[in-house]
Amino acid sequence: MGVDLGLPHFDSELGELGLLAQTAGMAPVARITCKRKAPDAALFVGSGKADEIRMLAQMHGAVEILFDQSLSPAQQRNLERQIELPVNDRTLLILEIFAQRARSHEGKLQVELARLQYLSTRLVRRWSHLERQTGGIGSRGGPGEKQIELDRRMIGDAIKRIRERLVKVKRQRSTQRRQRERRDAFNISLVGYTNTGKSTIFNALVKARAYAADQLFATLDTTTRQLYLGAAGRSVSLSDTVGFIRDLPHGLIDAFQATLQEAVDADLLLHVVDASNVEYPEQMAQVQRVLREIGASEIPQVLVFNKLDALGVEQRPSALEDMYELDGRMAPRLFVSARSGEGLERLRSLLSFKVLAEAEPMTPDAAIELPDELS
Repeated sequence: MGVDLGLPHFDSELGELGLLAQTAGMAPVARITCKRKAPDAALFVGSGKADEIRMLAQMHGAVEILFDQSLSPAQQRNLERQIELPVNDRTLLILEIFAQRARSHEGKLQVELARLQYLSTRLVRRWSHLERQTGGIGSRGGPGEKQIELDRRMIGDAIKRIRERLVKVKRQRSTQRRQRERRDAFNISLVGYTNTGKSTIFNALVKARAYAADQLFATLDTTTRQLYLGAAGRSVSLSDTVGFIRDLPHGLIDAFQATLQEAVDADLLLHVVDASNVEYPEQMAQVQRVLREIGASEIPQVLVFNKLDALGVEQRPSALEDMYELDGRMAPRLFVSARSGEGLERLRSLLSFKVLAEAEPMTPDAAIELPDELS
């Protein structure tokens, strides 16, 4: 279910929501949209549209309703009463995918923190047994303590424990970063919208075997490898980070701060873009928004327009290297295909150029030969 509130990024086909649902293991059976000037305070869509959703769900045998926007706890509760089916929103769907995909100890901690933070605001909807508890101490609560109050306290305690454990993880990452700094390492991070091919490019550059698939959020845990650049005569540190997405839950941005710190501490960002996606300008804008939120917007970027092999002959750019305006600044752009390998050597040359330029001022004789628009 999608509601057009007049925002520029409205997905009229609900394509991304459908991909998210499939990634979470669901099978979408019907899609419905409507227009509103503002969300209804009680039901988000109004009672008439809620009745229409109920009838459509009954017709198709649906067992759950997904909204492409975030719902308040009260709106979820009211919709479930009206539709008589579980109702969840985009935020919970993303959290569920992250919970399924996290592999590292750190990633699992971060996902659990975000899930608990989300759940703590939904207790009013999740619990109907609000009778008072009597007697006992500890997990059963004090005299007269409501079940919802006990649940809130237990979730609050769990959040506190996970945050303490994540502090230790951040310290370990900080130690690793200081060690790289002492080795005079040059750090490059791959960033971009989810499913743009970051992990495939990462594997192609460093000959690694990081998990890569044509699906949303294939990679959640940061992977770092050494990349040797022959033209620069040295190795650099290359990190593959979690993909961004429209309306990424703020809880996840906070919870994944340790993982995204790799992007914050990078000397250069490789911003990977799906050149075959017609909505790539909006996706780039979403990535830039998240980079601003985590304090990484001032780091130099190289735009890597991937999936060149997916473009038709008439869609291929006339030049595979040029400059592109990004947030008022010009950034070098390269078209590549991580799948076929086209353009990857050119990318290596540009990275070598960036590393050498950072190390010392480039002279005409020492510079790597690049086209005028990239020099």
